Amino acid sequence: MGKIAPVSAKYIIHTRIQADGAVDKPDVIGAIFGQTEGLLGSELELRELQKSGRIGRIEVKLETKGGKTTGTITIPSSLDMAETAVVASALETIQRIGPCNAKITVEDIEDIRVTKREYVVERAKELLRRMLEKGPESAELMEEIKQSVRSMEMIEYGKEKLPAGPGIKESDEIIVVEGRADVINLLKNGFRNVIGLNGTSIPHEVAELTKRKTTTVFVDGDRGGLLIVKALMQVGEIDFVATAPTGKEVEELTKKEIHKCLRAKVPIDQFKEEFLKGEEKKEKQKKVEKPRQQVSRMGVHPEYLKAFKDMLEELIGTRGAYLLDSNMNILGKVPAKELKNTIRSLPDVDAIIMDEQITPDIVKLAERAGVTYVVGMTSSANSRRVKIITAKDLGI
Repeated sequence: MGKIAPVSAKYIIHTRIQADGAVDKPDVIGAIFGQTEGLLGSELELRELQKSGRIGRIEVKLETKGGKTTGTITIPSSLDMAETAVVASALETIQRIGPCNAKITVEDIEDIRVTKREYVVERAKELLRRMLEKGPESAELMEEIKQSVRSMEMIEYGKEKLPAGPGIKESDEIIVVEGRADVINLLKNGFRNVIGLNGTSIPHEVAELTKRKTTTVFVDGDRGGLLIVKALMQVGEIDFVATAPTGKEVEELTKKEIHKCLRAKVPIDQFKEEFLKGEEKKEKQKKVEKPRQQVSRMGVHPEYLKAFKDMLEELIGTRGAYLLDSNMNILGKVPAKELKNTIRSLPDVDAIIMDEQITPDIVKLAERAGVTYVVGMTSSANSRRVKIITAKDLGI
């Protein structure tokens, strides 16, 4: 007996059956063919329609409880809408199945094409959503590729192999930043005339560049940035100063933020007037003697110990170091491996807090620089001139 392939069926007839006694599937199918025979004429004879594949396999599901049988009948159809409706209504004329009285009710005629269209629309939405989540739009993808190419353009400038953009030699204007990460971020965002200092000390080659070209110094919005500007003013010639927003570093800025900061750059004379003098005024106002009346069991004021603990906890996992002055103000934050060069350029360092072990070499460096406190995770050194404090001493 023929059946319709699932792809060719257009409609499915859903019916419910109720019989007063126990009946089996062959009884139901036999009743369907037998009691509809000759009812609709030769063109809609169920046996002939199934042989030609216009009516599919009749599926019957039955359940018998308490001497009565209930269940469902589903019939796929590739007939047109009207013919399918006629066949469905013919099923309701069946009154007996086997020896039992029975009733068949058509519950629904499902249009498979509508169901498929709904599925296609919902599935398309789901696939599109996944595409948008997994990958950027073409414009974003192109921008990402451009940024990668720009960051690969970084060169090493001069004998000291300073990180710089390829436009640093031919451009009449340069942007001086603190380090390699800052150079990469500006390159990604289209600034090719940039050069990094690789620390807080000012390389001679950068100082010479500032005398020949229009120079903008672009630094972090912290005290360390101010110190770099001060140092560069002493050996070079600065024309403009731009600063990142307070609490942010140049390497973290977006393209929009970089443009905004550079548009807001100020001439060096205005910077001296507004920032440096204001900073000196604050220093005078804040200048107080170190508290000496209350000391802990380690001979260090509890407020200092609390500040050391808070800062060391911030540094855990970063391999970084904080440098503080005698009033516990942060002079800058640097990678621990750059401590040697940084301390040489910052003569007023009074405390070092670092996410590293305190070694004899670090202690010697601190002694030569006149540092009072060295705070680290652990220590393998001793000193009479420097107070060594570990994470264990601070309760970390």
